[in-house]
Amino acid sequence: MKVEFSEETSVRKALAFEIESAVVEKEIEARAREYARKAKLPGFRPGKVPAEVIKRRFRSQVLEDAAESIINRVVFDEIQGRGLKPLASPRVTDLKIDENQPMTFRAVFETLPLVDLPDYRGLPAGAREPKVEDADVDKEIDRLREENARFDPVEGRSAAQGDFVLLDLAWRPVDGGKGGRDENALIEVGGEGNHPKLREALIGMNPGETRQARLDYPADHPSERLAGKSLDYTLTLKSIKSKLVPAADDEFAKDLGEFETLAALREHARKQLEAAESRRVDREIKNELLATLVERASFEVPESLVERHMTARAESTARGLAYQGIDPSKAGVDWKRYRESQREDAVKSAKADILLDEIARREGIETQPAELDAEVARYAQRLGRSPVAMRQQLEKEGDLAALSARIREEKTLDLLKANARLTSK
Repeated sequence: MKVEFSEETSVRKALAFEIESAVVEKEIEARAREYARKAKLPGFRPGKVPAEVIKRRFRSQVLEDAAESIINRVVFDEIQGRGLKPLASPRVTDLKIDENQPMTFRAVFETLPLVDLPDYRGLPAGAREPKVEDADVDKEIDRLREENARFDPVEGRSAAQGDFVLLDLAWRPVDGGKGGRDENALIEVGGEGNHPKLREALIGMNPGETRQARLDYPADHPSERLAGKSLDYTLTLKSIKSKLVPAADDEFAKDLGEFETLAALREHARKQLEAAESRRVDREIKNELLATLVERASFEVPESLVERHMTARAESTARGLAYQGIDPSKAGVDWKRYRESQREDAVKSAKADILLDEIARREGIETQPAELDAEVARYAQRLGRSPVAMRQQLEKEGDLAALSARIREEKTLDLLKANARLTSK
């Protein structure tokens, strides 16, 4: 076997193979015998088809299988023997295979570049002071009040402005297509964001009553699922409720079960808001440091890493639409164009990954088992599961290694921040 190694670019490498004809012929014969054992051809008993007949009848498949078998064997051995570390499976090009002839092909792959790290200690970044105003605390208290509101039944009258109604909804597009249902929907009559026609339909309804309503949505409606559409609704009212929001007082604080006074609740809310604001400031600083590092570094970024980030960004956007109840395939998005539009940011993200990995390697930063255990435990607590079950799920889904990598990356960012030149914003 002859092998020539070449560096096409700083990240793209190639191995050119020439496999002796004797090795190729032996593999072809082995594939033909395997086909012969399984093939059923008129005039031959099962398993007794001559290899020569098989090679004529199934020539392309036999050659393809023989080539694949040889490639899988020799490429892996050669890459491992040379100590190369491809970022993805090599791409085979220029394949030529025939009986009684040497087989030739090229295996092209990408590796990480040699990184000339810029000075990553003393990077500049602006840092704002995390602030929480009294108005922010007021908003949080109001959110808790809304969250703990009570809905009391209303009897003896029809639905009116400001009421909350429990109803079953069914809808279908006027121009045809798939409709839907929503049972036990709780809607505020005339609430913000509700269609005016819906308000008109609900006012005056009584429990047990059913009404029809056609709602026309403007082309600039924020929901892509509804924009420019007309839908026929069937509304069946089940009950009318009045929303009672608790007053912001000591009794409300006590009802939450942890606080004796409203002042204690406000102090707790302030601390939580301050912690969240500190995390935001921390992320802002780290993002700025990373952007500066990426801007100062100069090296070729492997296309395979860029492709991964482009795909991840497109998939994330599609998931976001799905969470909103929008079918990504029917959202009117040119996903190929959208994916390509993410290239510039994907290059920066891939570059950042390489830089952080190289800094972590030079600084000896690794994820410790206790750190991984603690993060798994936090995940488990958030989802109401045991740490053991959470770890098993992460391992099964292949996410444990990714979690470990994120911890290592965050520790590396902590190092950049600890050594940064921070100025007040």
